[in-house]
Amino acid sequence: MTATTTSDSRVTPLVNGWSRLPAEYAIPQSAPSLEESQEYCRRLARTHYENFSVATWFLPKKLRQDFLNVYAYCRISDDLGDEVGDAAAALALLNEWETELDACYDGHPRHPVFVALAETVRKFNIPKHEFSDLLIAFCQDQTVTRFETFDDVLGYCRYSANPVGHLVLYLCGYNDVERQQLSDYTCTALQLANFWQDVTVDYGKGRIYLPLEDLRRYSVSEEDLAQKRNTPAFCEMMKFEVERARQWFDRGLPLVKKVDRALAVDLELFSRGGQEILRAIERQGFAVLGRHPVISKPRKLALVARAALGKLL
Repeated sequence: MTATTTSDSRVTPLVNGWSRLPAEYAIPQSAPSLEESQEYCRRLARTHYENFSVATWFLPKKLRQDFLNVYAYCRISDDLGDEVGDAAAALALLNEWETELDACYDGHPRHPVFVALAETVRKFNIPKHEFSDLLIAFCQDQTVTRFETFDDVLGYCRYSANPVGHLVLYLCGYNDVERQQLSDYTCTALQLANFWQDVTVDYGKGRIYLPLEDLRRYSVSEEDLAQKRNTPAFCEMMKFEVERARQWFDRGLPLVKKVDRALAVDLELFSRGGQEILRAIERQGFAVLGRHPVISKPRKLALVARAALGKLL
């Protein structure tokens, strides 16, 4: 069985975990052209999350391809860690993916994502660890399913979320520690909002991102999560977690005033989107077990409209 990437002549056997993923994810035997690779990244973005397509409306045209290249790397990295369904196979694939990252920086990548990404890395002088840090989180997902303390959760966010903010800053011309720290607050807050929204989804994957110390403090058991029991104790705990996430959003707000107007609008859009998730949790009385909080379509459109207006003012 073989898989095709951007050309029928460039194939690689689908072995181990690769066969559990879209065929186009496989690493080809020879590298496609830069043009083919960039189209690959554009196609991947078009066929995946709608929210990313909306976000690209607000990107400066000169940066769009570079954002797509970074997105393609993040998308496939995430899928390697989360969609294989077997920890050993996922770890093997992530190791292969990191080898391709090394090849990207050494000048001889084969996968179209890394062929395209090499040009972005060169233009913006992005350190390799900003990409490899994400892989640390995805590897951790294969072996770590519980977090004892909130600091442990923050440590996970350090690798799973914060590098994405750094990458955005690099693409927009910022590489200083002050802005990266403010970005970390926002990215961590976004990650926490997603965790609190997806407690049941994550539990179904065998993971609990709520700190175990908090479950004990509020007398919430894993059985409550398993049985989707939105007890008063659970809801009180979630109220505490939501407020804590809001504090992290507040810490990141100064970044908006420390970047150019175009990026500031995008940052505000994503930050407000994360805060809307927290408000959605609050609106349903913090009872998220078995009841996935969502942002209504009119509210999403209002957020996008506000961002668009910000571009014009």
